[in-house]
Amino acid sequence: MFAQTLLEELEADCDMKETESIHIPVMSQAVLEYLNPKDRDIVVDGTLGLGGHAKEFLKRIGPAGRLIGLDRDSTSLALAKQNLDEFLHQCHFVHENFKNIDRVLKDLNIKEVDCILFDLGISSFQLDNPQRGFSLQQDGPLDMRMSQENQISAFDLVNSLSEKEIDAIIHDFGEDRWHYRIAHQIVRERMAGPIQTTQDLTRIVLRAVPSYERHQRIHPATRTFQAFRIAVNRELESLQIALENCFDCLKVGGRLGVISFHSLEDRIVKQKFRSLANDKKAILLTKKPLRPTEEEAGTNPRSRSARFRALERI
Repeated sequence: MFAQTLLEELEADCDMKETESIHIPVMSQAVLEYLNPKDRDIVVDGTLGLGGHAKEFLKRIGPAGRLIGLDRDSTSLALAKQNLDEFLHQCHFVHENFKNIDRVLKDLNIKEVDCILFDLGISSFQLDNPQRGFSLQQDGPLDMRMSQENQISAFDLVNSLSEKEIDAIIHDFGEDRWHYRIAHQIVRERMAGPIQTTQDLTRIVLRAVPSYERHQRIHPATRTFQAFRIAVNRELESLQIALENCFDCLKVGGRLGVISFHSLEDRIVKQKFRSLANDKKAILLTKKPLRPTEEEAGTNPRSRSARFRALERI
């Protein structure tokens, strides 16, 4: 069941204890097979992270190929440059949200590209840093911003929105059955003082849900954390805009792939891909989303909830 959430998989990242300079790209073989980057191609990694997928692309496109890597996290971008230092002469690193891919390519005077990849997961180093506030397993400030330039953090939403607005976030973005109870408990407890940390929010969720929910395999606060992270970063809105803007950047025969980690993302990708196919603008290369192999899921727990879809422009 695809109700398993991104944050659950990212909690698994913590168990793997990856360092900031090491990143295991999810479903790398499937990405290479279906996007099929070739010698001299121009490839866009719209969610560069630490450069795991980008490095595999660069090996395929050769020294005459070009890679454009976007990321809205400046720290990720800096680490990716280090990890891709042998390829710097053929890379463009851009500190930008992937929703603005068309503008980035225009600024680089690139009219069309051969491959585009969006990997919607969060890098392990982001989760492992308590100061970023993504993980419910580590205590840190309620931040959750993918870009530190953003003005609004999870702290702002948790402590300033109305109960109705918080309820809507947890319901719409977390799909949590106890959304109303959690929202009520948040508003009730912040009356005594601001909710400051990830552990504060975790404890509040545990108090809000029924006792039998506190011992499930998935932590009861997982969906609430997912919901606020999506809201803070406007992730679903960015994805919808990115899918709209990127298609016209593809050459005829160019390919687009998206790796998603929860049902809200996958639903948006599925609907957009089907629309393009129905309009005879694209061919679906994956009729259904591809899943990681059992071997990959075993060696890289982060991949377990990944879904990969790809299409080709016609």
